[in-house]
Amino acid sequence: MAIPNYGLLKGKAIDSRAGSGSSPHYQVHLVDDTTDYRIAINVKSKLAPSELLFCLDEHFSHPLLAELVRQPFGFTRLASNPGGVALDYIRGNLFDRSAMRPIACSIPGPDNDLNDKIDAWIRRAIGDEQAEVYAFGARWGPEEQKKDRYFGFLPGNGIHDIHMNQGSSGRFAGDNGVWQDGALLLHFPAIPGEDGSQQWPGQWVALFLAFQSQCWHTDDATGQCIEAAGELAAVRIVGALVNPAGHDSGQETVTLLNASPETMDLDGWAIADAGKRRSPIRGLVLGPGATGVVHLDGSGALLGNRGGIITLLDRAGIKRHGVSYTREQAARSGWTIVF
Repeated sequence: MAIPNYGLLKGKAIDSRAGSGSSPHYQVHLVDDTTDYRIAINVKSKLAPSELLFCLDEHFSHPLLAELVRQPFGFTRLASNPGGVALDYIRGNLFDRSAMRPIACSIPGPDNDLNDKIDAWIRRAIGDEQAEVYAFGARWGPEEQKKDRYFGFLPGNGIHDIHMNQGSSGRFAGDNGVWQDGALLLHFPAIPGEDGSQQWPGQWVALFLAFQSQCWHTDDATGQCIEAAGELAAVRIVGALVNPAGHDSGQETVTLLNASPETMDLDGWAIADAGKRRSPIRGLVLGPGATGVVHLDGSGALLGNRGGIITLLDRAGIKRHGVSYTREQAARSGWTIVF
């Protein structure tokens, strides 16, 4: 199973409502050239614990952005496959899982709950004629005879499931799938000065949400939980030479750090690229705090110069860490990208 009508909604934000009630959602009124939509963003879980996990990246950078800006306004159905703009929190290396924090839906005081965090950026988008909002999730409507319950437009129409959509259990397990996660991205384009220079830089802001009841190791085909969420990665990718001086093949490297107090034997682990090609790691043992360099021979994982993702897999094929890099980061020949 999977969520129905997965896709991307792109438009301009014109109004909003904070989430309240028994099943609170932060609501955004979005428009394209011809149609009104509502984005319904969960701000509280129905399952304990009620606080959602959130990661708010105010300077989001990822290779998918180059393709995202070319998407049309309105709703676009997305195939739940890698290689496009569909999202997967686990496989897409969109953010570091350790950056996610639990946050309450609504508590007294400024800038201290999920409603506040979302509202600050949506209000900026409403006030910026150039700002674009990108919502990933499941489409509903159009409901031809039913006005929207929050903003009153007809027909009712919108997108929800703006959160991780895999690793769920119980009654929500039927919505699990891969490459169908929800998120909210906002783009504030660069502002040119009168002399043609850049007066204000462009900015991408990304909000990623998950429920604490979801697990972070899921089946590659079904998105079902295969293991309870374990400890954070002991071994991390800290650098990569993706654009060696001269010929790339056989010269690319990935640098690993053992952040744990234990010696880690990585024999049988692997480095994987965006296309799931793997390069096995052989004979690498890292002591506490030690680093090691994995040389890619060109027959497995390939690190393209147009941006990509790099994933560290253990012997069971479980993701232990992952990073992404952009075309701009890869442009400097001979330089190692530091993550």
